[in-house]
Order: sequence, then C-alpha cells, then structure tokens
Amino acid sequence: MADLQALVRIPSVTGSEEAVAAWVGDALREVGLATDIVRPDPAEIRADPAWPGAEMPRTSLPVVVGRAGTPGGARLILSGHLDVVPPGEPTTWTVDPWGGEIRGERLYGRGAVDMKGGVAAILGAVRALGSSPGLDALTGELLVVLVPSEEDGGQGTLAAIRELETADMAIITEPSQLDLVVAHAGAITFRLTVPGRAAHASHRREGVSALDKLFVLVRALEADEARRNESETDPLMRALGLPYATIIGKVTGGEWASTVLDRIVAEGRYGVRLGQSPEEAADELRACIAASCAADPFLREHPATVEITGGQFGSARVPVDHGLVTSLTDAARAVTGRVPRLLGEPYGADMQMFVNVGGIPCVIFGPGDVRVAHSADEWVPLDEVEACAAVLATWVSRQIGPR
Repeated sequence: MADLQALVRIPSVTGSEEAVAAWVGDALREVGLATDIVRPDPAEIRADPAWPGAEMPRTSLPVVVGRAGTPGGARLILSGHLDVVPPGEPTTWTVDPWGGEIRGERLYGRGAVDMKGGVAAILGAVRALGSSPGLDALTGELLVVLVPSEEDGGQGTLAAIRELETADMAIITEPSQLDLVVAHAGAITFRLTVPGRAAHASHRREGVSALDKLFVLVRALEADEARRNESETDPLMRALGLPYATIIGKVTGGEWASTVLDRIVAEGRYGVRLGQSPEEAADELRACIAASCAADPFLREHPATVEITGGQFGSARVPVDHGLVTSLTDAARAVTGRVPRLLGEPYGADMQMFVNVGGIPCVIFGPGDVRVAHSADEWVPLDEVEACAAVLATWVSRQIGPR
C-alpha cells in the first residue's frame, strides 16, 4: 500500500492540489501511461455555462490525464479526485492526519477513504493491466482522469470533460464498500439574510428579533424538507429515508448582547432531487422562503433574501440495466464472489458531471465507507483497496483487452 501511504502524506486540501497532481502524474508515467497535467485557466472554467460553483479561491486547476491503449476503439475512464477537506481540530485525531498510519487492516489519514484509497486502487488496476496482457495490447483506449476541486462542486471534472470531450463509460472510485452507486442526489449551498428591528433589551417588545424570524424560516424549511422527501418515488432514493436533507450549518449575527438582533445571516445546504438541476432546486428553495415570508406579518414587509453560494452539485442516475452496470457487476462477482448491491446515495459527486455535462454513463464503485469520510481518524480498509483494483483491472480487460 505504498501508493496509498504516499498519497495520504501529501496534504491536498481543496485549492492546493499541485503537489499531489505532480506525484500522481509521475506514478502514472512509471506504470506505463502517457500522462499530461492539463492546467486550464480557472477564469475560463468559471465562465463555462456548466460551471458548478466553488467554495475556495483558486489560482490553478491541475487535471491529470493518463492514456493507454489504442484510440478508435471503446474509450473508458477511471476517475477520482485528489482534493480533500481540511483535517479539522487536531486534538480530535488519535493519528497524524497526514501520516498514512496502518493499524491492522486499516490505513488512516485525511483523504484515506475520500478518496485516495480509490485513487490507489486505480493505480493498482493499471499496474495489473500492464503486467498482463500489457497496456499496448488494449484494443480500446483507457483514460485515467484524476482531478482537483471535487469537494467544492466539481469544476476539475468539468475541465477534464472539456479537454477529453467524450468517452463510452466512466467509473469513479469514490467509497461505496464495493457496491455500485447508480443514482445520487445533489446539493446546493445557500445564504439567508434575515432582517429584524433593533431595540434596547430592556424594551425588547419594541423590536423584532431576527433570531425569532430565522426560527420561522427554519420551520418552513423543515416542512419543505418533509414534503420533498415524501414525494420521492424512486425506490433507490426512498430506501435512504432522507435522500434530500436541508440543514443550517452556520449562523452569524448580533453586535451587542443587550440589543435585539436586527440581522442574522444563516448558511446551509439544500438537497437537489433526482432528475432535478441545481437551478430547479434553487427555485424550490426560493419559493419556500418567499411563501414563509408572505405568511409572517413582519417578514411580509421585510422579506429575507436568498443567495446561492459555493458548490452546486446536480443529481444523476444511470439505468440499472445499462451495460456499464451489468458488466461491472459481473466483474465484481468474478473477483470477489459477491454480487454488489445497486445503490442510490444522498450526497453529490462528480458522477453528475460525467452524466449531465459529458453525456458519459458513469457509476461509483470504490473501497471504504463514505460514513467515515470528512471525520477524525478517517480510514479505509486495505483489503477493499486491493479488491477494487482487481475488479477494475478485470472490467477493463473484459471491455478492451485482446480478444
């Protein structure tokens, strides 16, 4: 697991992926892929009509593209993202977040499961393909696409799609416990600015607390969340219980403890339903807030404002009988002896960029449990990394290996 340890030991928080891109570029060349690091102008990507937003300022956007095989045949993509979220409070970790420590059958560190374990599996698959029958023997084209900026919206994959134009199928090795994710929700981030009317605390009835009005809007968002989730009919999403979550994650306001709050800013996350664009979800959010304001005597005259900020993940789905799904299921069963489940997930992912923007059928299949992603003591099971690599190699060989 030297590849995985090396990857985890390179800090690559979103917006700072140059060092890890250089490392994986060298690693892909060593295993026999013709490799380029494409650096599109972030301003040009931002101007793209499909730009998915961003959470971090950015001066570079390094996209690593490795190529093997024969152009003109089927074109397959194995993809992963190189950026990770910040490690958070150091005292909550029992290991060095950048240490890549192995304990038993687990490797720990920030990004271990999300998703450097999946990137290491891709490297392992390419090594296996290079040893037998050899990358030159492939009858189609294999592309390894490793991107920045997934954690804040997906503009790295957008840049890759604009560079590559098209492919026949794509697999992203995000953590899925070696099950197949064929559908996922999306999410947008938003900012609510909620007004009030200031007054001295000793005469608080003369004022209107913005905090009280935020509670009015939160209750409306709770009812909206219930309605949106209850109306879902897709069985893969209904099985999640709450596929489209709404939260307020950040609240700021107030300047003086004895003054009635006259302004609160609340930031949160709003789910994008299956089959819905981020823009359509934003319309639903605005309609919810507008209706709540209209029903409140103060907010009717002083309505809250809604801004869409940061990353904007669309939703995506591929048919369960698509050749990508059935062929990868067969490869997984052949290697592991287990039939992977077909899942829907409540989070956003770069799968939607391939499907919605690139028109490329895509699924998620990778090692580890997404529930430990972004957490302290994040880890990935080493046996799943190895199994994922073997499944990917088998799948590619069956698709474009020598006949």
